[in-house]
Amino acid sequence: MFKIDLHTHSIISPDGAGSIKENDFKKFLEKGILDCIAITDHNETSFAIELRKKLGDKIIVGEEITTKDGEMIGLFLNKTIPAGLSAKQTVREIKKQNGLIYIPHPFETFRKGVKRKILEEIINDIDIFEVFNGRGVLRGKAKLALEFAEKYNLPQASSSDAHGHGGIGRTYSIVSKMPTRNNIKQLLSSGKLQRNYAPIWTYLYPVTNMIKTKLRIKK
Repeated sequence: MFKIDLHTHSIISPDGAGSIKENDFKKFLEKGILDCIAITDHNETSFAIELRKKLGDKIIVGEEITTKDGEMIGLFLNKTIPAGLSAKQTVREIKKQNGLIYIPHPFETFRKGVKRKILEEIINDIDIFEVFNGRGVLRGKAKLALEFAEKYNLPQASSSDAHGHGGIGRTYSIVSKMPTRNNIKQLLSSGKLQRNYAPIWTYLYPVTNMIKTKLRIKK
């Protein structure tokens, strides 16, 4: 069985800076904490692209894209997609790269999840739906997300949304084979989900990381 996390952040994300570095991802894989990791930095793919060159298929190049209608993830990308487009425009850009549409933390407000009305407008384009987010204690909409995914028969995923070490290896999806762009939807449809929330203290990662980033810039 293979443990895969399809939503993580590295040093490139403004709110992930200084937390998870290249050697960290390598250790997560070598120690069997995870078998495949999608690096989905905010509006950036450069780190993921470089790490995939070094670690191969165990790294999926992704991007958490800030759209006008909420955050959306593209998986199996070749280059960065610009922020600020509508959800429909972002879908088109992801599909141009033959990427997959992954919906993170849907229905949430604090973390800018895509709302139901927009999701229903792009329903035929959604490839994977995040029904459990490791950083969703109190603010997550796991029940609504699961109901929506089941209603529309969407492949489901459980992901960490990790911004630091404390969030890795607790929340993930379990599949029977190493995932590829062509088989991941089928694997998730018959897979299992590991639903564990990250420790509450890890929720401070984005704030503390952004502060550290700003201090470095000032120097």
